[in-house]
Formats: sequence, structure tokens, C-alpha cells
Amino acid sequence: MSHSRTVLVTGGTKGVGRGICEAFLASGATVIVCGRTAPAEPTGGAEFIACDVRKREDVDAMFAQIAERHGRLDVLVNNAGGAPFALADKASPRFHESIIALNLLAPLHLSQKANHLMQAQAEGGTILFIGSVSALRPSPGTAAYGAAKAGVLSLVQSLAVEWAPKVRVCAVSPGLVHTEQSDLHYGDEASMARVAATIPAGRLARVREIGDACLWMASPAGSYASGSNLVMHGGGERPAFLSAAAANRDELRENKP
Repeated sequence: MSHSRTVLVTGGTKGVGRGICEAFLASGATVIVCGRTAPAEPTGGAEFIACDVRKREDVDAMFAQIAERHGRLDVLVNNAGGAPFALADKASPRFHESIIALNLLAPLHLSQKANHLMQAQAEGGTILFIGSVSALRPSPGTAAYGAAKAGVLSLVQSLAVEWAPKVRVCAVSPGLVHTEQSDLHYGDEASMARVAATIPAGRLARVREIGDACLWMASPAGSYASGSNLVMHGGGERPAFLSAAAANRDELRENKP
């Protein structure tokens, strides 16, 4: 990626977003990150803009700054999102609405703004959505989040058709990722080791690996990928029935490292 490329990573100050930010910085891109508050440890070389992606006025102001300072936007990575654990029958309607707003409506609005800039550029641009395996399997404890991410995958396909050929739209869907907040999702180190053992790759993904996937998708090497979803889950999840079934149990166990 050339030095002239300008990249916006939402929620790029920590976790997966930070890994994405670091990957683009290493490529020589000009990187802008946004979040509600400035990070305690800024990612070296990245420009920070305070923005709550759920607030339209914040988003409008951020894009006005980008247009004024840089005059262009080549890549948008819709990374900001997430959800705390909450059982669907216990969570309030307001909670569910906030999860959908953050994970589906906010990236849609951001993408509209990015597309407006990119369509006016000779080179167009690329919009990436960070999806999740939660969109592809049951998501107990984060049902609204999984539903929002499933909506994101549908959105990617529709926008890829509407905004082609100037703007490419794709998704990168991580599985389980090791971040500075992994303990909130998986527990202590022993618990995380048990979780890692359920993944064919034998470990959780590293944040930089998700960043490198985004870097490829946004590069000329990925120029024919549009409307697609790159799943980064280390081989997925072993089907639960295999552990319960008596047939072929020994053969399957022998194939495990």
C-alpha cells in the first residue's frame, strides 16, 4: 500500500482495532483512528479523532475533518462494536436497540459517508466491515450482537452491488481473538487454554493476524474480492456431536495432535 493511502479504523485504539491499525501503519499508510476517548497509549503514527460512532453529528464532524486534512479516504475499516454478555430474556429492549445501533446502524452510516468521498476519487476506495463468527453460528449470551453481525454480512453483499465498481465492500470475520480483555470473555489463563484447545489451530487468533487479513483485503491483491467474507477462525469449531458419538471416536482422536 502506498504512502498516499488514507485509512480510517473505527475503534482502532485497542483490541482487534489496534492490530488493524498497526498493520496499516506498517504498510506505510496514513492511519486515522477514532474512539470515544483518546487512548492512554496512542498507536505510534496514527492520528486520533474523538468520535462516538453512534452519534451522527460526531460522525459528520469526523468526516469533515478527514476531508479537510487529507482530502481523501481510501480505506474505511468498520471495526467499532461489541456487546457485553446478557441473556436475551433478561436484557431490556433498550439494551438490544443499543447493540443493534452500535454494530449495524453505526457502520452503515459511516459507510455512507465514506462512499460519498470515495465515489469522487479516481481510484475509488475499499470499505471493510469487521464481522464475527457469531453471525454464522448460535450466539448465546450475545443474541442481538450475533443478529447485528448477520445483518452486516447481508449489508456487505448489498453495498458491494450498489457501490461497484468504484468502491469495494467486504467483510473480515474473526473467530476467537486474544486481546487485552480476553479474560472478560474466556476467564483466567487455564480457562483460556481450554478454550484454545477447542480450536483446530490450537490457539486464539492474534490481533495482528486480523490486521494482516484486512491489509490484504484492502490491497491490489484483493481487488477482485467484493461482497465477500473472509472468515478467520483457525479452522472453526469441532462439531459437538463428535464428542458425544461412539462411532469413529478413536480414529478422530488419533488425528488430533
